[in-house]
Amino acid sequence: MKTILVDAVDCIVSPTGEIFKEMHELIETYPNKKIILTGANDEQFKTFGLDKMPYEVFTLKHDPEKTDPLYYTKILEYFNLKVEDVIYFEHNPKAVESAESIGIKTYFYDNDVKDLVGLKGFLNKLTQN
Repeated sequence: MKTILVDAVDCIVSPTGEIFKEMHELIETYPNKKIILTGANDEQFKTFGLDKMPYEVFTLKHDPEKTDPLYYTKILEYFNLKVEDVIYFEHNPKAVESAESIGIKTYFYDNDVKDLVGLKGFLNKLTQN
């Protein structure tokens, strides 16, 4: 079963630390393990409320940023996962490109559109494969 990698700020949580309830309810319908990804440093971690998330949160504190493929290599190593073991959704197009560049199946989640139907389709298609 694939691990779902969830973008933190501007996806599952707002910059003020509020969990996006509808997204959280959607991903809770999947029994898969979830890990929230961020680049937040210690101060941002508290500001964004990442210490209060419903899932484990992984950060490299901007070293490197999620726009660097090394970020994804490091998370896979940390959790002993392979690219085929994970799927990911992310709001930053450059971070999407970065994750995809190492083979992670990634969905661009447009925070302005908030297309949960599209996200559900992506998750339905890939969570079991």
